[in-house]
Amino acid sequence: MTKHDLLEFSFSELENFCLNKNLPKFRASQIWRWIYCFGLKSFEEMNNISKSSREFLNNISLISRPQISEMQTSSDGTIKWLIKLNDNSEVETVYIPQDDRGTVCLSSQVGCTLSCSFCHTGTQALVRNLKSSEIIGQLMIVMDHLNDWPSGKNNRKVTNIVMMGMGEPLLNYDQVSKAIKIIMSDDGIAISRRKITLSTSGIIPNIEKAGIELGVNLAISLHAVNDKLRNKLVPINKKYNLEKLINACKHYPKLSNSRRITWEYVMLKDINDTSEDAINLIKLITDIPSKINLIPFNPWPGSLFETSTQRNIDNFAKILMGAGFASPIRKPRGQDIYAACGQLKSNSEKIKKSQINKLVPIHNF
Repeated sequence: MTKHDLLEFSFSELENFCLNKNLPKFRASQIWRWIYCFGLKSFEEMNNISKSSREFLNNISLISRPQISEMQTSSDGTIKWLIKLNDNSEVETVYIPQDDRGTVCLSSQVGCTLSCSFCHTGTQALVRNLKSSEIIGQLMIVMDHLNDWPSGKNNRKVTNIVMMGMGEPLLNYDQVSKAIKIIMSDDGIAISRRKITLSTSGIIPNIEKAGIELGVNLAISLHAVNDKLRNKLVPINKKYNLEKLINACKHYPKLSNSRRITWEYVMLKDINDTSEDAINLIKLITDIPSKINLIPFNPWPGSLFETSTQRNIDNFAKILMGAGFASPIRKPRGQDIYAACGQLKSNSEKIKKSQINKLVPIHNF
């Protein structure tokens, strides 16, 4: 008999599961709290549930955890997990400790279909979408390792979630939104929507939907200020161009000075890092409450790009700040274990020459 993975259920689905198995409806609340508040992996320790019910649940269901293939720790404290799923597919998950927060970067797909030319993940073809249970499973592995249960305790280590790992979250919207709703549940992991950021390269049909249904922070992988360049750096721009993207962001629900759009901008030497680019970026996002994250390009084996000079990065930031935009320069984290932005790739090995050839050579820009 195939067992039901309880991590695949929303709360209402868990209630229906209990009722269908002739268990009282309130049992769902008990199980939910044991799983998501206390991080239990089995039914044996659920001591407010009768022994007979625990045995019954154990016979028909399970509480999954993905398998850890590899774990690496960076010299700066960043931790990266290579996680193996039931079909032997693999994804990477990253924990980034900082003085005022602890951020977990979750993957939403095995591989990626967008093929952004500067991104290591983009060299790996899309295999499949992750199920909500596999997205949540990544977070639970991190919390297990950090001994961060119960979830509501003081000084918790995991405070922030970013959907910025492998894949494009808005191309797997149903499962990503289901996972985020579970993560936000007050009776469970209880991470506030204000501490969750969903990053997209610009899948416009689902941007407004995410704002209405989830209300989390929105980050846009921008990287270029005109369609000609962005078509090459972020090919999805050919389908959803900058005009459409900017319009969608202007109408993102609950947008305000306290709920700003974050623009992710990877600094590529001699490609998108001039003063003119900075001025055009200001023109592009005028009237949109915004923050710009300037990300020095993180090299990976076989990459055809170079990081902008510190002088150009500083000048770019100065122009943006002069126009009133917060524009922090992101400090690369986990570079020595390929855990930094744009470096994730599930097989954690050098890319093949055939994959390198798919990238857009620098001289074509």
